[in-house]
Amino acid sequence: APEGLAEMKGLQLLQLQSNRITKIPIIPRLDDIIHGQSTFVTDCGVPSAFDNALECDNCTMCCNINEGCHPQTKTKVQKLGLKGYGSAAAALSICFIAFCCMTAFLLYITARCRNIGNTGTSEMMTSIKKVDMYALSKIGKDSVYSYFVTDKVFGWFIASATLVIQVGLLVSFILASEADLQNDNTDIQFTWHCPRDTDVCYNRTDLTNLGWFFFCVLMIAFLSKDMINGSKLIYHSAKITHSFKSRI
Repeated sequence: APEGLAEMKGLQLLQLQSNRITKIPIIPRLDDIIHGQSTFVTDCGVPSAFDNALECDNCTMCCNINEGCHPQTKTKVQKLGLKGYGSAAAALSICFIAFCCMTAFLLYITARCRNIGNTGTSEMMTSIKKVDMYALSKIGKDSVYSYFVTDKVFGWFIASATLVIQVGLLVSFILASEADLQNDNTDIQFTWHCPRDTDVCYNRTDLTNLGWFFFCVLMIAFLSKDMINGSKLIYHSAKITHSFKSRI
């Protein structure tokens, strides 16, 4: 690209996509009030026609070799001050675990103050067995996580290994969703199109608010049962009839 581009102070629109430009000078971010996300467009997306995608930190739109484009803007989690979806998922997981532990602790303190479960040894053992059976029914007898209810080390190992594998798969999906438009490993769909015969880029995605609504309805319908059962498990784990190990 011409070196003089960086010296053009009144530049309002710059579109260099589909030109096989391998390097551009450092150009300050252009004012996108007039042209919006179509203001500064280059081939900084992947897959690229070259070994390394064009680097352009101030571009408003990145296009790839397939003429698909994607806005180079901060995601919602980045606007909240987080680095990316990985940081957001980690923060959310920590907050969720802390909330569950705090809830169980408060329930335990409340039960202790009310002296709930303060029965004889035989009655206490019977109560614990009933609660264990209740927990097993809520987890699901066919679930591998039912091994957490047992006292066998091998069962805990199987359940823990399954948990680690599932978390690892989740992490791989989260990393692939990061908005790094120059990373070949990203799974972001370049749904925008910037035609050569016009200076306006438009989005060709099929996502609609109605589609998101039905998605949320289906997720709530399928996950609500697990959320309710999980809440009941937290409540029952707080009973003082359980030992500290059992509550964990």
